[in-house]
Amino acid sequence: MGGVETHCENLYPLLKKIRQNDSFTIIGRKAYLPERVTEYQGLRVVSLAHARGRYFETITNAVYGVLYARLVLHAQLLHLHGIGPALVAPMAKLLGMKVIVTYHSKNYEHRKWNWLAKRALRVGESCSMLFGDKIITVSRSLAMDLKRRFPRAANKIHFIPNGADHLLRRTPELCGIPDILSKYDLVSGRYIVTVGRLVPEKGFHDLIRAFKSADLDYKLVIVGDAEHRDCYSSGLLAEASDTIVFTGILKGDALQSILECASLFVLPSYNEGLPIAALEAAVAGTPVLLSDIQPNRDLGLRPDNYFKVGDIGQLRHRLRQDHALYKVARDVVLQEYNWADVCVQTDKVYSSVHF
Repeated sequence: MGGVETHCENLYPLLKKIRQNDSFTIIGRKAYLPERVTEYQGLRVVSLAHARGRYFETITNAVYGVLYARLVLHAQLLHLHGIGPALVAPMAKLLGMKVIVTYHSKNYEHRKWNWLAKRALRVGESCSMLFGDKIITVSRSLAMDLKRRFPRAANKIHFIPNGADHLLRRTPELCGIPDILSKYDLVSGRYIVTVGRLVPEKGFHDLIRAFKSADLDYKLVIVGDAEHRDCYSSGLLAEASDTIVFTGILKGDALQSILECASLFVLPSYNEGLPIAALEAAVAGTPVLLSDIQPNRDLGLRPDNYFKVGDIGQLRHRLRQDHALYKVARDVVLQEYNWADVCVQTDKVYSSVHF
């Protein structure tokens, strides 16, 4: 599960509590939602068909979603997440719906896409600006960039960050820390962790190279998987060894336990929106080391918490330092990034649309 899914899973149940007179339906992809219709914390979750394959899965599901939303649900408002699905914003407007787009990241900068897909994603970006009644960005710098490049849409662009408090622990005894550590043969405080999809823009290949050359008495734990297995993800998985551990996708207590017991969290990304994984690690009390791309710097951490993106030597040097140097003030993160505030701000955007 990626950042967009985590965002939706935490935002919409809270939004439903505020907007009790509204009906919320979450439309997802059949490949990831085996049941046709389910209920989740007051929300209706519907899985719809889509084409197979990386290039057509999102857009076909989005087209079916728009038709289902208007013709079956008679929806008045469609909230799209990502500039890929935003390609259907003109269609939604033509069918009479109000449209909100949450712009999570510049997907056309992702190296996994070919030139045609990148062009389509740029068209999706333009569609969100032209046909979206409101645009939400999770990154402050992204909001500023969009206002500069699309001045006519500036008044409808709103910055609302991701939250960070969804993995807060009630009591440590409920989380099975010994079980999850023993499952992967880990010792508390003796491993470095990273979290994300196994795609080039996450930079895990850099982290593996730096880790192997640093010659540390630690393990490296990579939490995540690939939506579509390809040469890149297969190459990463081939690096698995006694000291490099791939866990696949972890959620909830398992993820919280892995983060809390790590000596260091590293995010070597080349591209992000606002990194939920880094926020989760900071809230878990884990020291954080991030690449210096702008979305990561938007978090406002100390200079020592960043390394030059793609610089294997600098990353290796940082891994060898005392990891306690990268500790982040948890209370500050929680004050700035919490889902209750995200929900209130999103509710204001919904109300301003007048649907």
